[in-house]
Amino acid sequence: MSVTSSIRLSSRAALLIACAAGALGVAHAQEPVGDGDETITVTGRRISQSAEAIGEDKVSNVVAVTREALLSAPSGISGLKMLEQLPGFNVQTDGALGLYEFGNSVQTRAFNLDQIGFVVDGIPTGRSDAFGGSPVFRYVDNENLGVVEAAVGAGDVGLPSYSTLGPVVQYNSIKPQEEMGLFVSQSFGDFNMKRTFIRASTGQVGPFRAYVSRTKLDTDLWRGDGTVDREHWEGMVHADLGGDSWARFKFVSNKFNDFDSPTLSRSQYLTGADIGGKSGRDRGYISVVPNTTPGFAPVAGGPAYSNANYAYTNTLAINVRDDKLYGGTVHAGIADGVWAEATAYYEDKGGYGVSPDTYANSLLQYQRQTAAGIALFAPKGTQYGLSTVGGDRYGLTSKLHWELGAHTLEAGLWAEVDTYNRTQARYNTTDGSPASAPNLNETVYVRRDYQSERNTTQAFVKDRIALLDDSLIFDLGIKALNIDYRYSGYRDFNDYYRNAGTTAAPVWVAGWGPQQLRTSYSDGFLPMAGVLYKIDNQTQIFASYAENMALPKGLDDVFSVSLNSSAAGVPAPAPERSQNFEAGIRTNQGQFYASLAGYYTKFKNRIQSIGSILPGTTNVIETFYQNVGRVSAYGAEFSGTFKPSALNGLAYFNLNATYNIAKFKDDIVTATTTYQTDGKYIPDSAKWIVNGGVTIEPASWLVGNFSGKYTSRRWSTFDNSAGSSVKGFTVFSAYVDIGDGFSLGPIKGVKARFNLDNIFDKDTLSYISPAVTGDGNFRPLSPRTFQFTISGEI
Repeated sequence: MSVTSSIRLSSRAALLIACAAGALGVAHAQEPVGDGDETITVTGRRISQSAEAIGEDKVSNVVAVTREALLSAPSGISGLKMLEQLPGFNVQTDGALGLYEFGNSVQTRAFNLDQIGFVVDGIPTGRSDAFGGSPVFRYVDNENLGVVEAAVGAGDVGLPSYSTLGPVVQYNSIKPQEEMGLFVSQSFGDFNMKRTFIRASTGQVGPFRAYVSRTKLDTDLWRGDGTVDREHWEGMVHADLGGDSWARFKFVSNKFNDFDSPTLSRSQYLTGADIGGKSGRDRGYISVVPNTTPGFAPVAGGPAYSNANYAYTNTLAINVRDDKLYGGTVHAGIADGVWAEATAYYEDKGGYGVSPDTYANSLLQYQRQTAAGIALFAPKGTQYGLSTVGGDRYGLTSKLHWELGAHTLEAGLWAEVDTYNRTQARYNTTDGSPASAPNLNETVYVRRDYQSERNTTQAFVKDRIALLDDSLIFDLGIKALNIDYRYSGYRDFNDYYRNAGTTAAPVWVAGWGPQQLRTSYSDGFLPMAGVLYKIDNQTQIFASYAENMALPKGLDDVFSVSLNSSAAGVPAPAPERSQNFEAGIRTNQGQFYASLAGYYTKFKNRIQSIGSILPGTTNVIETFYQNVGRVSAYGAEFSGTFKPSALNGLAYFNLNATYNIAKFKDDIVTATTTYQTDGKYIPDSAKWIVNGGVTIEPASWLVGNFSGKYTSRRWSTFDNSAGSSVKGFTVFSAYVDIGDGFSLGPIKGVKARFNLDNIFDKDTLSYISPAVTGDGNFRPLSPRTFQFTISGEI
């Protein structure tokens, strides 16, 4: 059901008031531990790692999703959707689990997903592009994670990433357990969702202990016809090498196959029904129907499946990925306070995407390319649009740590080679029907066939200086980053064919042919400085400043531009550069733990992604990138958990709140138009994000949680055009865990969990694909979704 405007206002107010009320509560403290240090923390079966949750002893704002929170989330949520629990992160996903790779957006301060660095067990994940990149959600499962830790604005100089302009998120897995065991979790949910997770542990066998896990998830799309299939393997071997030395080997395999769902214009969301009879948020691709169906008759003089409506069928809207990651880490304890660590890794990336192409568009390209002398086959109907992706990535990180009196010195080196290849062409199916098998021997037209390579080297040195009995700490660090980029092959249409005549009287001739392009980006002095002062054992204040340089995002798409007027490539964009300053306070009390940070961020040479409808389709978004100048952001982030003693441990409250003002500082100037963007809000950036809830523990075998998230109004255009805003909304969720700690014969830890997402079935637009002006395209919030999980361990 949809919630009325009055209920929306009251629900938002209730969320804020309830969380604020929790903040005023006095919590129950556990007994002090340690040698008179009076270490006091909040306790609870859904509270763990409070020091990590607020980034204790860090000079920048570092927050974390702890293991207990990860295990309370719906089974199978993506690695990006996990971040929505953290302050500073505006996460919008398609579906309750966030599994659709082209439906994820993340904003933090002035940055979006492509400007955030991701690290899994010390291994950098590279680009977050769904095409050719290494999105972090392919390489993690929440049952195997110990903590997800995010430096929201100024990541440590020692973390490897050429993408980050400040934020870095680390996903750290659990270590293999010391006892042999088998953990099994089975989930069922709406849209025929079934997920099985199994982890087998060897226990300690000599110096080794290991585990291997397998996840199999199958579900229908929540809108439109189609399914999502994911098979995910993880393995880890840990070896004790004596003393402080150890070694670890990690393996991940992720096979993913899903059907697309269309983006929607605002008018499509608000009015009318699609050709499948669905309206509003339920619009989605349909199964192939006979060409005798009203609205699907062939065009005059065209083949059987030449009607453009067949571009709205799901059989030619799929994504397939097969990725593997291998990593080995050796940690060598050299002497007291001295150790070295190195991680080598290799990633194998493969897959393809399919999109439909209308008969009219394919015929146009076929006629032009054959006129230019390319041997092709005439289109038979609706074409099979195939884009293949592949490549590999390998690298080595190393670090030396040396504690010397008041100084803790670290120095390290990271080197990586990332290769990527992509093809894009259109083919006939056997009879022109989108339901038939592709005939890859009948190419209708060609578009791209290129390879790119990124060679990265990063070095860093850092000194942590501890003074006044470790009460005053300074972090001083410098990193040097060099990226060499190469691109070769067919960039786009003009490399295959071009117009040597005029628009009115075109003359189609052979194109420029394959090209080779190269650029490099380098900065030998990217500083980071921070200070931490411990007021007492529970409370700290901190401040930090950092500068970063990043490889321009979407560089493959930037260099894929092929001009009709010249064979020369487009000018290489300048690297994105940022300056991040933040200051704050954190405390870890018996009453509560919390952190509050204020920040100011600015950067220049921002590369912004812009979405447009792919020609020959109806709702397929193709992304291109352009420079939009300078951006600045300022605001505050709060995170806290509170446990009132008056409730005798019955309940505790949590609250994350973000206030963020992120604006352009330049107009966008093109050859023909100047867009008035100076002083306008960057698209998809929310001024307020408030996420909070209450957890109750009425019995030893029962835990429940009710939470809500408010996202304020956002813009879908760069120039904040009239009518292009997306109204704010609040969405609520809940879970109940039953049987915590219950055993049944040899099965221990038996537990049943019920998760309910979007309790009040809020119907609104959430994901934004921005445009420069006018209005963007969108994906709606998924409806109320239920999931049941039962788990146990032998």
